[in-house]
Amino acid sequence: MSSRPRPLITTPRTAKRPAVARPAQRPDRQQAILLAAEKLFAQSGYHAVTIRQIAEEAGVPLALVGYYYGPKHELFHAIFAHWNQTIEERLAELDAASLDPQDPQTLTRIVEAFVGPVIRLRSSPEGHHYAQLVGRELAYGSQEADRVLREFFDPMAHRFIDALHSALPHTTRADVAWGYQFALGALLHHLVDDRVARLSLDVNRPGDPAASERLVRFIVGGLRAALPTPTPSRSATPTTRRHR
Repeated sequence: MSSRPRPLITTPRTAKRPAVARPAQRPDRQQAILLAAEKLFAQSGYHAVTIRQIAEEAGVPLALVGYYYGPKHELFHAIFAHWNQTIEERLAELDAASLDPQDPQTLTRIVEAFVGPVIRLRSSPEGHHYAQLVGRELAYGSQEADRVLREFFDPMAHRFIDALHSALPHTTRADVAWGYQFALGALLHHLVDDRVARLSLDVNRPGDPAASERLVRFIVGGLRAALPTPTPSRSATPTTRRHR
């Protein structure tokens, strides 16, 4: 009896499904709004920028700005809350500095903690606009700037003034407060100034981090020159004897 060949049974292959493209990750629109506001406030000033311009820069619907941040002044405040770690970095460097008034490097280390983190932020791509915003807006006495100064910057200022007073114990804290303001003025001007390129005949670069060391020396020298120096006591003054 001849056997018939069995039909070949094939297991049907599972057809490969065409790869489905995953939707692109949705950008963080809340962060986009914050960055857009930061950039426009830095370039044009707080009062010159509208919510509509911020929405257009961020590429989001106008209503979304208010949904995430509320009124414009709250958005302004949120920018400084977002960058508060820069203040924490400055205070951490201050805590690491010696406050020994007998150490000749104490004053320099305090000023380096005050200046260094801000200059590094100014030269970074992510912090460029924020540093400009600080230099531009906090120098003016607007209501929005005053709120930010009181909440974020005044506590830091008191810490630095106390440290400077420890390093310069021969002067009063009120005199040191003047010195702090003068130092702050030099730092803020460096953050926003573009004129130095023209004045140096295009040799100097605006916001150049290489100028940080010079800025520190300038502030240290100014503090030493402007604040009262200790008056030597009579007992410390050598007496000259006449030889007869």
